[in-house]
Amino acid sequence: MLSIEGLRTSYGSIRVLKGVSIQIPKGKVVSIIGANGAGKSTLLKNISGLVKAQEGRIVYKGKDIAGMPAHRIVGLGISQVPEGRQLFAHLTVLDNIRLGAYHYFKRKNRDEINGRIEQIYHIFPILEKRSKQIAGTLSGGEQQMLAIARALMGRPELLLLDEPSMGIAPLIVREIFNVISKLNASGTTVLLVEQNAKAALKVANHCYVLERGEVVLEGLAAELLDNPKVKEVYLGG
Repeated sequence: MLSIEGLRTSYGSIRVLKGVSIQIPKGKVVSIIGANGAGKSTLLKNISGLVKAQEGRIVYKGKDIAGMPAHRIVGLGISQVPEGRQLFAHLTVLDNIRLGAYHYFKRKNRDEINGRIEQIYHIFPILEKRSKQIAGTLSGGEQQMLAIARALMGRPELLLLDEPSMGIAPLIVREIFNVISKLNASGTTVLLVEQNAKAALKVANHCYVLERGEVVLEGLAAELLDNPKVKEVYLGG
């Protein structure tokens, strides 16, 4: 579904990605693990059009989308849940959810949008209870659910998740990862960036390890769980 070939990205004179190549097959969960500063978030921002790469190709369903504006990429079926959630904190939960459908928000699509909102409430029942609540007053876990819900309103075939476990209680982390598995089972392809390596490897089919802007290891997630280097560096031995 998505092929990244020789991606190089810099912020000024600082080279962040140094020729990264990865593959995300349709219908799979692919995780990218690595320490802070490895380039994980920059990679997702390249895919979603928030940051432009200097070199390389990002081929989605046969089309090179490198350099394409973010709003067009969303329209192609790629939605990102950003690190830190980045909600509209002063708006209600329902308003945040509706904003996820901005690129097809037309009168003729009203029934579809309302139907998708009902699906969201089925996935995250707490959001229905909080629908009139101001988003900035939600707990960290509820805000993460809302950020995912907003992305799902974009009708994604490929969902990009940037550190979904950050700042969330362990019980809610398990719930979020259960949702990721259910979304994938329903047909959504997922690219997951995560520092919680154990959780990421358990939910993923395939995994890439990123260090200092380069892929240093890749393989089946189940195999990397037993890899000595991964155990030592990312799983606490």
